[in-house]
Amino acid sequence: MSISVFCIASPSQTDTIINNLRVAGFSSNDISVLMADKKGTRDFAHEHNTKAPEGAVTGAGTGAALGGALGWLVGIGALASPGVGPFIAAGPIMAALGGAAIGGTVGGLTGALIGMGMPEFEATQYEGKVRSGGSLVSVHSDDSVETARAKEIFERAGATDITTAGEHAVSSSSPG
Repeated sequence: MSISVFCIASPSQTDTIINNLRVAGFSSNDISVLMADKKGTRDFAHEHNTKAPEGAVTGAGTGAALGGALGWLVGIGALASPGVGPFIAAGPIMAALGGAAIGGTVGGLTGALIGMGMPEFEATQYEGKVRSGGSLVSVHSDDSVETARAKEIFERAGATDITTAGEHAVSSSSPG
């Protein structure tokens, strides 16, 4: 079973974590970052295209304000989730957030995290920490060695709330 390793980090810790994950051999396709868009996308230096479902993306960008490491990640974009607010997201969590917004079940970040295998109680706590300025960082791991390596990278950077969850496939098809 595939595992996701999650943590909450400050912006500078996030930059360090992403760089260390890259050096440790993790793929940019396996790393997700989510943070509240406190400054607005107008402050970013340049725009990137995303792979999020249409309608979920309101703008996109990275820049010096977020640290250079985010530029290495796939699919950076800005999402607006009703009742949750604007977020900057990168990696597979973009698809999960887009699906949660379209599905409208539990909704927003909590729904996306539940869809990624996280228990609802933890998902709700993570959403609160992201809303209050923390960055949610997650990395996909295929085995216990990768999981341990990711946890060690998170711990060395000073991240908090480190946990794991079994992954579920993110489906882009609608129920019919």
